[in-house]
Amino acid sequence: MTEPLIEVSGLYKVFGPKPASVIDRVKNGESKDKLLNDTGHTVGLKDINLKINKGEIFVIMGLSGSGKSTLIRHFNRLIDPTLGKILVEGIDVMKLSVNELVTFRRHKMSMVFQRFGLLPHRSVVDNVAYGLEIQGMSKTDRIAKATEWLETVGLKGYENQYPAQLSGGQQQRVGLARALSTDAEILLMDEAFSALDPLIRSEMQDQLISLQEKLHKTIIFITHDLDEALRLGDRIVILKDGELVQQGSPDQILLHPADEYVEAFVKDVNRARALTVETVMQPPAYRITAKTIEEALVEMKRIKQDYAYNVTEEGYQGVVTKESLLNAAKTDASQSLEDDIYEEVPVISAGSAIEEVLPDTMSCDYSLPVVDEDGNLQGELERSAVAEIFTDTNEAKTASKEDLTVQPVVDKAS
Repeated sequence: MTEPLIEVSGLYKVFGPKPASVIDRVKNGESKDKLLNDTGHTVGLKDINLKINKGEIFVIMGLSGSGKSTLIRHFNRLIDPTLGKILVEGIDVMKLSVNELVTFRRHKMSMVFQRFGLLPHRSVVDNVAYGLEIQGMSKTDRIAKATEWLETVGLKGYENQYPAQLSGGQQQRVGLARALSTDAEILLMDEAFSALDPLIRSEMQDQLISLQEKLHKTIIFITHDLDEALRLGDRIVILKDGELVQQGSPDQILLHPADEYVEAFVKDVNRARALTVETVMQPPAYRITAKTIEEALVEMKRIKQDYAYNVTEEGYQGVVTKESLLNAAKTDASQSLEDDIYEEVPVISAGSAIEEVLPDTMSCDYSLPVVDEDGNLQGELERSAVAEIFTDTNEAKTASKEDLTVQPVVDKAS
């Protein structure tokens, strides 16, 4: 199994004059409010354990005061923990010397801030090149590289402008280009899009997704917005009062909230828009590989359903029914399966949102075939499976665990 790029274990952060003196009380479960009233210390994080894989967008979310910004600042040691371990590629960052930590921050991690963090007296291209300047790159090389990244984020022609001359969305693009230009493997994004207008925010999310498809960075993204988390995250962690309450894939978070706190987050989410076909599709139940009507009828007799997916070496061909095969056999059973023998059934892709395929799912008499770009049959989307995602969470809780066909793997803090 591939080792995680970042591993956090037993992480505690207590703010106050003598944090070590109260850590046992935190471990024993004393409430955050009682500890503050009794000792003047504030619990920032409590027993955080997580693993972040290389090349994923890992979203940390929670309400204000949940500890998400405190947590992200531990990765590059802008904040040191009271207790716990942080490993990056197996290296304990707490053991780095001052010089090693400086090098680590310059080359391993870059950060994109909520309020852009641009230098107002520097031009756009000089802002992007700032991290490269810190790394010691020559002016010619860093300007050339900064110019390339500005073009990548859609700001070609703005090199000599100043931050004050740009819109909020453009300023955030400059911040993103600056973070990417250093070639750091890990990108820390702390509420990076939350100060933007909704339309610009959506555009920045699109751009981040597009860039990630090309760059495969490891991105740790902080947000308080569940829609944003579901859209961007490969995996999501939800914090409450400094504790990790649930972590899992977006569909696990959405369909199987760990407690009432998470349930309150997800209750108003448009599930059809947030979930993809891949989330609920099943392996194709019945397929035949025949090339002639006669062969198809032989294979159809072995299955219990009155239709099947025809798949050959060339990939998915279409949906055939027993009735259409029997009618065609009356004329010539030896003839090849042609287009006119197949039912008119829409083909869908695994990455499509449920919302996009909902009309076809509800109107078609057959489960929709899920086919990839190469024409391979990946699965089928049943109408009943789509209907289940709209079932109220509270109703789902009444079903016993034994009744669930598939149990999601959801890590929950103890």
